[in-house]
Amino acid sequence: MSRFTRRDAIAVAGTLAAGLTTASVTSADESQAGKAPGPKRDWWSEEFRQLVTLGESTTAGGWSSTRERCWAHQLARQINDFQRVPVQLVNVGIGANVISQRSPSYEHSGKPAALMRLEPHVFKHQPDLLIVAYGLNDSRGATPLELFAEEMSTLVDRVRERIKPLIVLPGPYYVVGFDRYGPHFNHATLEILHQFNAAIRDLAGRKDCLFVDLLAAYGNADWLVHHDGVHANDLGHRIVANRIFEVLATNCSGLARETKELEQHIPRWRDESVLRQEAGEK
Repeated sequence: MSRFTRRDAIAVAGTLAAGLTTASVTSADESQAGKAPGPKRDWWSEEFRQLVTLGESTTAGGWSSTRERCWAHQLARQINDFQRVPVQLVNVGIGANVISQRSPSYEHSGKPAALMRLEPHVFKHQPDLLIVAYGLNDSRGATPLELFAEEMSTLVDRVRERIKPLIVLPGPYYVVGFDRYGPHFNHATLEILHQFNAAIRDLAGRKDCLFVDLLAAYGNADWLVHHDGVHANDLGHRIVANRIFEVLATNCSGLARETKELEQHIPRWRDESVLRQEAGEK
């Protein structure tokens, strides 16, 4: 099994120092202005069959007003809107969850940690689409960035030893209540969240996973956060689902299979004749 090495640690540090801002699915050449992009990579050419969402309390639903408004359920509905056969969702988010037993806040977290849950919550369900959403609680719980990256790297390696899903790694959610959950979960700042975001982006690039920049999706909009200061509200959950779906749709042609087939047989339904008459067209 591939291990997180000193070279990997240096790569993480270099990522933070450089302030990496390009998406993990964009090559260095493609990011340079004036150069034509290379061939678009297709990360998944089939319809998705089984979706597992592994994560923390916001993945579990947070303070969405209903289960159906949780981002995981909204994402599944968005996928199913474009598939002939619906994807099956298994949401295994656990509140206050952290990446591993090595996290400093583990004893005060929602157990068991992510690395301990792979057998019953991931491998059992054999997903072909796996979303692993961590970073917020570990940043709030004082997990060192290099330790977090090492444990997330181990998680990806362990998954790939057993199954071969498309793995999506979202960055941390945007929060505003950094000082409300002490003393064990009061260690993050917005700057630290951005550091975790950059490390997850770098890890996704090195481990051949898709990265989703949720901090960019939130756009520092405090009104997307529940009044507890940490969890997404209904509108925030919609933003999270939309951004993850956007990344999937622009990188996985399997989501377009049904649409491309329908294109050949869609009857013309548009009729602007009334609008033209109202505008004075003779």
